[in-house]
Amino acid sequence: MSKLNTTDERDDARERADQDRRDLGAAGAQLSTAPVEDRADREGGLPAMGVLGWIRWFWRQLTSMRIALILLFLLSLGAIPGSVIPQNSVDELKVLLFKREHPTVTPVYEKLQLFDVYGSVWFSAIYILLFVSLIGCILPRSVQFVGQLRSRPPRAPKRLTRLPAYTTWRTEAEPEQVREAALALLRKRRFRSHPVGDAVAAEKGYLREAGNLIFHVSLIVMLVAFAAGSLFKSEGGKLVTEGDGFSNTLTQYDDFMSGSLYDTDSLSPFSFTLDDFVGTYEKTGPQRGTARTFEARVTYAEGAYGKDKKGVIKVNEPLVIDGTKIFLISHGYAPVVTVRDGTGKRVFKSAVPLLPRDANITSSGAIKVMDGYKDKNGKRDQLGFQAFFVPTFAGAGSGTMLSQFPGAENPVLALNALHGSLGVDSGLPQNVYELDTSKLTAFKDADGNALKQRLAVGDTMRLPDGAGSVTFDGVEEWASFQISRQPAAGWALGGAVAAIAGLAGSLFIQRRRVWVRAVRGADGVTVVEMAGLGRSESAKLPEELLALAVALNDVAPTAPPPQPGPHPGPETDAVTEPGPGSDVPAADTAEGAEK
Repeated sequence: MSKLNTTDERDDARERADQDRRDLGAAGAQLSTAPVEDRADREGGLPAMGVLGWIRWFWRQLTSMRIALILLFLLSLGAIPGSVIPQNSVDELKVLLFKREHPTVTPVYEKLQLFDVYGSVWFSAIYILLFVSLIGCILPRSVQFVGQLRSRPPRAPKRLTRLPAYTTWRTEAEPEQVREAALALLRKRRFRSHPVGDAVAAEKGYLREAGNLIFHVSLIVMLVAFAAGSLFKSEGGKLVTEGDGFSNTLTQYDDFMSGSLYDTDSLSPFSFTLDDFVGTYEKTGPQRGTARTFEARVTYAEGAYGKDKKGVIKVNEPLVIDGTKIFLISHGYAPVVTVRDGTGKRVFKSAVPLLPRDANITSSGAIKVMDGYKDKNGKRDQLGFQAFFVPTFAGAGSGTMLSQFPGAENPVLALNALHGSLGVDSGLPQNVYELDTSKLTAFKDADGNALKQRLAVGDTMRLPDGAGSVTFDGVEEWASFQISRQPAAGWALGGAVAAIAGLAGSLFIQRRRVWVRAVRGADGVTVVEMAGLGRSESAKLPEELLALAVALNDVAPTAPPPQPGPHPGPETDAVTEPGPGSDVPAADTAEGAEK
């Protein structure tokens, strides 16, 4: 029984809404560019059977605002695993480590393409459907909005009392004088207005729909910009030690990634040298060790024969060369070591970058001597050293060294020495910061233990049995750079700014219409009626109508009360009865206007 009553109430409400729509006529139409649904869709009916009917139904569903919002939500939801799970397009090494540490979920992630989220089939499908949905939403609404801009506000409804905001009063001014004053007043308040019949019609707030369309167009611009950026981008990393340089060629990168449509032959020709890395840190207080200066000073040249220029690269302040941005992303230390064989011949001298492990730049890595070394018997051999470095050593003790400060105030290098085959001759790629000890043998000290030694700057570690020596000569710093070219980044930024501006306009600007009717009553006194209609209920509409009524009342002041006896106006109910939901009761508006 309750369900039947609910259905009857729903039908009654729909009939009342249809009746109100018929009463308002064109006055309440086209306050929005949203498509008007036909009755079958509103009542839950299905479109006409047949292929064309189903295609039309599917297209209307796809281009509805509801589906667009759902697709936008799904796109945001789909980006979450791309931010949490390592991606092949960002760091293949992290992906390999993740697969090694999580062998159980790896097959599931691979089937779901979670290691390549942004290039997966399901993410691309959501992306394309959202793109089509937005275009399908925007095109018809844009055409309709242009038509609204070219049209004039509709004529006043027959019964203004049905509008949500309404007021009326009697005046001794002539109807034509009232309408002229109302037209001037509304135009002064930036309403689009014109006289039609016995009333003045005005409309304001077109920027609401303009903001709505700008927001959706900006979303399309952002989607296109992101797609272009993914297809034509290039990004690579390079670690450079002080005194060394980089040339923008593919072979110079430590790692390089590009979009599927990027041409590697189109790399911008430039080069730079890291002259000096400057890093200073707070030495006292609770913020001891906090970085104060973090910059790379470089000398760069544009083109193959460009002149040298000086530049400084800071965090979030990249160096831009021919549209390519060079970012400073990290830094560390590179101990300078010299290796000699048993005859005293120098076979290796270089600054070896080590990777930081904590905020105080405790670092570790490997030193590999691959060529030129021979053992005491003159046989070709290879040396490997496991290196552990601290820029500020706290003092002698047992256990693992830890740095007490990120600045190089008391650098110490700890080495484990091994010899044999480094595995570099196999042709397989190898991590330069790790030693493959499967074919290496550790040197032994006098007690038969693995040879280990801590070295300060200038110290030398002697290899047993005249196998040579290793000297810690000093410390240099290195900086890691990200060299990236991201086309359409400006379009994406512009689209984001325009989307925010459009969204603000669609949220805070109200589309509304105002009508002023002035006709002579049966007693010869002019009856003025004012009414307003907005797209949605708002307290500002009655307030604005009241302000307009007060301003117009100065030109057409309220007439003295009529003499006793019936003096009906042109529409008695329109003058004496307030409209449903009216915020300004008809019986009180004349006194309110006088006040």
